[in-house]
Amino acid sequence: MTHHHHGEAPVVVEVEAVDEVEAEVLMSPAAEEIMIPTAEEIKIPTTEEIMILATKAKIDTDTKAIMSHSLTNQILSAISVVEDRWDNNHPFQLLPIYYLLLLLTYHLFLFGLQIPVIFLTPAPILSFFTLYLLCFLAQRRMKLFGVKVEDGREGSDGKPSVGPVYRNLLAKNEFPPPDCDLNTAWDIFRVSADKYPGNRMLGWREFIDGKMGPYVWKTYMEVYEEVLHIGSALRASGAEPGSRIGVYGSNCPQWIVAMEACNAHSLICVPLYDTLGPGAVNYIIDHAEIDFIFIQDKKVKELLNHECTHAQRLKLMVCFTSLRKEDEDKAASIGVKPYSWNEFLHMGKEYPAEFLPPQPFNICTIMYTSGTSGDPKGVILTHENVATCVRGIDIFMAQFEDKMTVDDVYISFLPLAHILDRMIEEYFFHKGASVGYYHGDMNALRDDLMELKPTFLAGVPRVFERVQEGVIKALDELSPFRRRVFDILYKYKLAWMNLGFKQKNASPLADLLAFRKVKARLGGRIRLIVSGGAPLSTEVEEFLRVTSCGFVLQGYGLTETCGLATIGFPDEMCMLGTVGSAFVYSELRLEEVPEMGYNPLGDPPRGEVCVRGKTAFAGYYKNPDLTRETVRDGWFHTGDIGEIQPNGVVKIIDRKKNLIKLSQGEYVAVEYLEKVYGITPIVEDIWVYGDSFKSMLVAVVVPHKENAERWAHQNGQRGSFSELCCLNQLQDQILLELKSTAERNKLRGFEYIKGVILEPQLFEVERDLVTPTLKKRRDKLLKCYKVQIDELYEKLIGGKR
Repeated sequence: MTHHHHGEAPVVVEVEAVDEVEAEVLMSPAAEEIMIPTAEEIKIPTTEEIMILATKAKIDTDTKAIMSHSLTNQILSAISVVEDRWDNNHPFQLLPIYYLLLLLTYHLFLFGLQIPVIFLTPAPILSFFTLYLLCFLAQRRMKLFGVKVEDGREGSDGKPSVGPVYRNLLAKNEFPPPDCDLNTAWDIFRVSADKYPGNRMLGWREFIDGKMGPYVWKTYMEVYEEVLHIGSALRASGAEPGSRIGVYGSNCPQWIVAMEACNAHSLICVPLYDTLGPGAVNYIIDHAEIDFIFIQDKKVKELLNHECTHAQRLKLMVCFTSLRKEDEDKAASIGVKPYSWNEFLHMGKEYPAEFLPPQPFNICTIMYTSGTSGDPKGVILTHENVATCVRGIDIFMAQFEDKMTVDDVYISFLPLAHILDRMIEEYFFHKGASVGYYHGDMNALRDDLMELKPTFLAGVPRVFERVQEGVIKALDELSPFRRRVFDILYKYKLAWMNLGFKQKNASPLADLLAFRKVKARLGGRIRLIVSGGAPLSTEVEEFLRVTSCGFVLQGYGLTETCGLATIGFPDEMCMLGTVGSAFVYSELRLEEVPEMGYNPLGDPPRGEVCVRGKTAFAGYYKNPDLTRETVRDGWFHTGDIGEIQPNGVVKIIDRKKNLIKLSQGEYVAVEYLEKVYGITPIVEDIWVYGDSFKSMLVAVVVPHKENAERWAHQNGQRGSFSELCCLNQLQDQILLELKSTAERNKLRGFEYIKGVILEPQLFEVERDLVTPTLKKRRDKLLKCYKVQIDELYEKLIGGKR
C-alpha cells in the first residue's frame, strides 16, 4: 500500500452472465429500486444506426422505448460526469461531454422518441447553464456495490458510535456456502494437481552463457512429486504436525514446494522477510521457535551472521540450490545440519511418509508483519482463512463476462512473505494457471515481462507510478503533434469510459493508434492489473485504466484479513480512487474516532475500518494482549480511516495512529498530508513531521530528480543532484510549490509546511526507513533526521522572533 508527485490504486466487470446467487440479488425488489440498466446491458444503438432507422421510418414502438431508455441513460451518465468534474473544478474538461449531451438530446428530440419532459428542450439552445441545471434536476438512480445488513448506532456509556454493517451484494442474505472440496490450503493444490497434472505451474529463468535464458517450467504433477519427497524428508528429520518451518528467500519454485510440503503434513509455514536484515530474521526464528529452515543461497550468509544468535536453535537448513563448502562448515559448527535441495529430495525418496493433511481449524501459516514500529507481529492464519479467501474470489469472479482460464499467467515479484502475492498465487494454483517468477532484479523487471508475457500483474503503487513515468518520458521524446494526438485520444477514450462503456469498447481506434504501445511495454498480453499495499493515486489509476488496455482495480486488506477485506470492480469508473466494496466473506463497518473528528453516522460517514468474517485471522502469535486490543466484540480494528460512499464503496482516507497534536491544540493527520503534498510535481517523496511542543510542521523532501534539474537549468544553477539539494534557492522553490498545493487543496493554516530538509536519496528499505510495503517507519526517520530537524525548528523559531 508511497504517494507520488503525479497524483491520487489491483480483478474484473460488467454483469452480462450471472450465477444463481447474483441473479437472486439483481431480481430482488430492492435492486430494482436502486439499479438502472447500463450501456452494456441494453445494446445501445449507435448514432449511425439511429439515423438509418429514422430515415427508413422503421422505428416501431418497442424500438423507440429501448432507444429512448438507452439514450436517456447515456445523458444521465454524462450529467453525472459533469457534476463530478464541476465539483472538482475541472469545467474546461467538459467540452466533449457537453457536445455528447447536445448530440444525444438532439437525436431524442429529432426522432420523437419517448423521452422525459426534462429533455424536450431543443438541442441547439441547450446552454452551459441549462446543462448544469440538469445536474440538479436529473435524479439518476444509483447502482449499489455493497449492501447494508445492520443499522449503525450512537455511542453510549463511553462506547464510540458505530456505522451500519455492510456486505458484498453476493452475501446480502447469507454468506455463500463453502466448496466441500476446498477446506484447506492443501486441498487447493491437491485438487489442481489431480485435475491439471500436465499444466505449467511454476516458471523461472536460468543463466545461459552469462545471460538470462527463456522461462522453463515445472508442471503441476512434477511439483506434486517434489512436494511428496520434501515432505517425507521433513518427517524423516523429526518434523511433527504443528512444527514451525521457516522459509527465507526470494520468490522461486522451491519456496512454493516447501510451503506445499508444510500444508501436506500439517506443518506451519513461517515466511522470513527477504527484505529485512538479520535483526527481524533473528527475532522471528526465536519467537516462532523455528527448528527447520529452507533458505536461498544468497541468504545463508545473513542467517549464519554472528548477530543472528538464534540460528543455533535450528536443527537443519535446506538450501534452495546448493551450499558452499565454507557455509556448510559454518552451519555444522553451530550444530545446524546443512542440506542441498537435491540431497534433501533424495532423503525423501529414501524415507517415504504418508501425508498428514490438516483440518480447516489448524494453523496454516504464521505470517509476520513488519509494522511501522516495534518488533514484527506474528499473524496466525488458519487453513479455513486461506480456503475461504480463494472460494470468495471464485464466487466474485464468476459473475463477470471475462473469465480466468488455465492459460492465464501471473508474474510474481512481490515478496511471497507478504499476503498479497501469497493469496494471488494460491488462487492461480486453484485455477490450474501458471506463475512465473522474476529473476531477482527489479530494475530488469521489464525484461521478464517481455519474456513471460503475463496476463496478470500485481504491484504496489510505486511500480505503477514508474510505468506512468516511463510512458510520459517516452511521450516527451515525440513531436508536439504526436503528443497532442495522444492527449486527444486519451481524453476521448476516458470520456466514453466515464459514460459507462467498458474500456475495451470505449475506443478500439485509440487502443490501436496509441495505447497498444503502452500494453506492449507490459508484455503485450495484460488483462488484469491489481494494485495493493498502499493507496494508488487517482491520476495513476485513471492513466492505467485508459492506456493499459486491461482491467485495473484496487483491493484493500491486511495480513490480518488474509489479504482481502474489500475488492474493486473494473470498468466501474465510480470506483476510481476507492478500494471497492466488502469482500464476499467479509462484513465491514466504521467506528467513531472522536479525537480526529471522524463520525460513522455523519455525512459522509467516516471512521476506523473494522472487519469481521471467515477470512479474519485467529490472533497474534504469543501476544494475547495485542489480540485483545485489536479484536473487540468480534471486530478487527484495522487502524485505517475509511469513508463509505452512498453506493457501498469504501475509500481509505487516513491512518488512525499517525495523528499529531501541535502545541496550539490542533490535531494533524500527517499521512493524509503526505498524500496531498505528494502530488506536487517537484516532490518525489515526503515525510511530514510535527512536534507536540511546536506550533508548525516541517518536512523532509526527496525532490523529483528530473523536475529539480529542469528548475536548476532554467535558473542558471549547476551541479550534481546532491549539490542542488543543498541550495537555499531550491528549498525556497519547493516551499513555494508545497504552499501552492496546500492552497489548491484548501488545507488549514497549521497544515502548511513551514520548513523543509532536502534529501537526495529515496527513503529505502535498506536504510530501514520504510517497511517492505513502503510504509514510513516514523521512529527511524526521526532518529535519522533529528539533528537537522532540531536545527530547522531553531532557525524557524528564531526567524519568527
